[in-house]
Amino acid sequence: MLEENPMLEAAEETAGAFSPPSQPLEPHSTANSDEPEQARSDDRGADDFGAGTFDNGPADWNTGGSMARSTDDEDETFPEQAAEQASLREYLHAQLTTSSLDEKDRQVVGLLIDALDENGYLAQDLEELAELLPAELGITLDDLETALVQLQHMDQPGLGARNLGECLALQLKAMPEDTPQRDLAILLVSNHLDTLAAHDFARIKKLLHCSNDELRAAQHLITGLNPKPGSEFDQSVADYVVPDVVVEKYKNKWRARLNVEAMPKLRVNQIYANILQQRGDKNSSQLATQLQEAKWLIRNLQQRFETILRVAQAIVERQGNFFEHGEIGMRPMVLREIADALEMHESTVSRSTTQKFMLTPRGIYEFKHFFGSGLSTESGGTCSSTAIRELIKQLVSAEDGHKPLTDSRMSEILAQQGIVVARRTIAKYREALRILPVNLRKSL
Repeated sequence: MLEENPMLEAAEETAGAFSPPSQPLEPHSTANSDEPEQARSDDRGADDFGAGTFDNGPADWNTGGSMARSTDDEDETFPEQAAEQASLREYLHAQLTTSSLDEKDRQVVGLLIDALDENGYLAQDLEELAELLPAELGITLDDLETALVQLQHMDQPGLGARNLGECLALQLKAMPEDTPQRDLAILLVSNHLDTLAAHDFARIKKLLHCSNDELRAAQHLITGLNPKPGSEFDQSVADYVVPDVVVEKYKNKWRARLNVEAMPKLRVNQIYANILQQRGDKNSSQLATQLQEAKWLIRNLQQRFETILRVAQAIVERQGNFFEHGEIGMRPMVLREIADALEMHESTVSRSTTQKFMLTPRGIYEFKHFFGSGLSTESGGTCSSTAIRELIKQLVSAEDGHKPLTDSRMSEILAQQGIVVARRTIAKYREALRILPVNLRKSL
């Protein structure tokens, strides 16, 4: 619109306006407000939107003090740029060029490097690879096996493995020989990895004739290894978001305000508007249309952010216990409840909560995080599914590792607190939290 409509221009930044920096995308946040306050747009009007801050709270939230932002400081800073990290293949090929191998060996090792997957594993069988290579290259299966050994002994232990056991064994063999229980750990990952993963410690001790302390030390070594050594070269970049709303506590009440960084700063170009007013002939009809379009866009943007703020404040008011006590204080809430309170259509609330984020002292949360179903309690109230998941996490974190809690036992404990949850519901929430079943949580 800025490119197409000369009546519309970007307003300059307002010096001293506080806005938090963009934050990594992590689903966590806190918010609350005194009373649903509208963004004070009437003093700016529809000809100027976003150029200043929305004054939804005390004056010192937006100006002065350590929260003020100096334009001089901004002029002296430069955007940080992440250093480019070599990919897995680039890293290994760079090592290969400085190795003492002859030209043919380098060529064969290079073929294997190119065949590695993103985790550093050689998923393709060597025999299949040998058959796919052109005969004129003269590369045999023995050449590939020799090259694989050379690849596996490069600087990054674990690369070039054909399965998880071999990957872990390569990392263990790279450790000093006097590392306590190193040989036992190699034996475990090479021959008994499935039994170890199933936490069948009694069977392992019987097969390997080792004590609890020896097995515990070997297990500690194994759990410290990297099962995906190639992932260290992953060049994926973290997603960042600019929160739409900032939630802060003021005079013992949680309040929400719009983040000016998330708002486009637009206004009507007064020079063109004055020219249009002075001319008033038929040739200016196109400019008049563009002026109306500019005002329409500014008004709609203003209304959009006012709606976002109203929805945010309504959420904050109803989830005060969450902001004070965390996940365990979350109450059940559905879109209809907010829609009825604000006299809006449910679809409007849905759009206002999708991909909209709150910055709070507890982190950043998407608006939709605060909505969820609930389960009945014995007292006649309801408990949100989010709070139940948090209770399950607390129960598991406090359990005896030698006798972990079963899903049935956790259901009984919650029932004693007045929260009736079926065993299968506990299992569903536990799996959603990626908590292992009881047999795999048992410690040695």
